[in-house]
Amino acid sequence: MVKTIDAQMLKKMFLAGAKSIEAKKEWINELNVFPVPDGDTGTNMTLTIMAAANEVSGLSDDSMDTLAKAISSGSLRGARGNSGVILSQLLRGFTKGIRGYKELDVMIISNAFQKAVETAYKAVMKPKEGTILTVARGAADKASQLAEKEEDLTVLFEEVIREAEEVLEKTPEMLPVLKEAGVVDSGGQGLVEVLKGAYDAFLGKEVDYTFEAPKASSVVKISAQTEAEIKFGYCTEFIIMLDKEFDEKEEDTFKAFLESIGDSIVCVADDDVVKIHVHTNHPGQAIEKALTYGSLSRLKIDNMREEHEEKLIKDASKLAARKAQEEASRKAAQPRKEMGFISVSVGEGIGEIFKGLGVDYLIEGGQTMNPSTEDMLKAIDQVNADTIFIFPNNKNIILAANQAQALTEDKKIVVIPTKTVPQGITAMINYIPDMAPEENESRMLSEIEQVKTGQVTFAVRDTHIDDKEIREGDIMGIGDHAILAVGTDVAATTKEMFDKLVDEDSELISIYYGQDVKEEEAQALGSMIQEAYPDCDLEVHSGGQPLYYYIVSVE
Repeated sequence: MVKTIDAQMLKKMFLAGAKSIEAKKEWINELNVFPVPDGDTGTNMTLTIMAAANEVSGLSDDSMDTLAKAISSGSLRGARGNSGVILSQLLRGFTKGIRGYKELDVMIISNAFQKAVETAYKAVMKPKEGTILTVARGAADKASQLAEKEEDLTVLFEEVIREAEEVLEKTPEMLPVLKEAGVVDSGGQGLVEVLKGAYDAFLGKEVDYTFEAPKASSVVKISAQTEAEIKFGYCTEFIIMLDKEFDEKEEDTFKAFLESIGDSIVCVADDDVVKIHVHTNHPGQAIEKALTYGSLSRLKIDNMREEHEEKLIKDASKLAARKAQEEASRKAAQPRKEMGFISVSVGEGIGEIFKGLGVDYLIEGGQTMNPSTEDMLKAIDQVNADTIFIFPNNKNIILAANQAQALTEDKKIVVIPTKTVPQGITAMINYIPDMAPEENESRMLSEIEQVKTGQVTFAVRDTHIDDKEIREGDIMGIGDHAILAVGTDVAATTKEMFDKLVDEDSELISIYYGQDVKEEEAQALGSMIQEAYPDCDLEVHSGGQPLYYYIVSVE
């Protein structure tokens, strides 16, 4: 029987929990209801807890209070996305409950679980059941029940995790959208993985507790001088589901074949499956040979030269962002002004629009990478103003902005809860310099309610949602609350989406085309939409956003 744990054991458990969700983050990403190419619950929760884990792993003082402070501050500042913010609030509440103790018993841990849930629920404006919050509450309630009669922490942890898993399995019954998509809540799954990892450490299972800053992959590290040195251009991976014998002799034969067409070879056989990785110029030959042993699964082919070109583009973008930050620092050194503006942006064209409207500081992020609370705080530091308006422009970033607001003491922060880029643009357009901050806030909140947004992207997996059957690769037109159109042609799907957005009260249509859309394609779409809705004014802008062919608004 184990009745207590000390700070050193809790530290191990926390780091193991972080490692556990890191290992499962891609799987958790795939549980996102919408099959968009930037589903990110696992990534956001991992980056959030990793920010805390990096602080915790560097502690030399293993006292409970020091550990609690590192977990709380690290996760709060590193929080990304709604799921990450909620996780940080759970950790913050839990650490409030353990401070002042040298050892933790069943009752203290149970009370800390309750404090965690209370803190997290308070942080969410309109809590939904069937989410990570529900799973956390179920676990905390089970801990409270056990604390009245149980002293053994082993029993407590086992039962709490079992209850969390059972509540997680019920989430599709609480949220119809989960049931329709055939998944459990991704945030709840992430929390379960953290708990299971922590329990492994408690049981003494071997865990690597070292934490390092994320490193770029070998492909990303390739320099401009070495592009020509990429001998084999396709990173090819797949799993062979064997239907014939694959003994050591066959394995050696297959490896020899792979060596004849490429390098960086991994061939791992385990019972009825074989995992293959190879860099080659002829992925088809590797696939054909593999098919002689059985069927293939999880096939993935990446063009490494193409990725290198994207890396060069990203480097140029980073340089531009660095120059923009230097400009912001220069502005910060100027006399303090009354009002300042921060906007989350994605794409060069959209960024230029915000700057043209008077935004002082752009945070690159949005859909593809949700900025952290720390990113928000750094931006706030750079804007030298008494009152600063923040436009998150994504529903998954609003909580991080609110968290930054709560952590800022020397400036008044006003978060306008814009859920899309068009809402952010509308809010900024409606700012009136002569009005007080409260009047501008009220005006902006009223105006963004008049904006209907549509976003066009592709599906990354098969699913069924909003009464629509969606196949991987389909084009989707997504509205503010549901998927409005599904098809195989970008222009046709976009037109169908507009048919759902435009009504007799509509006056202005704005189209922002992405980096994968040619200007002539966007103009042709604009002409088609203008012809369909001649009573509306129409604007076409280069947005430059990744992954989304079009972001549109109707006002």
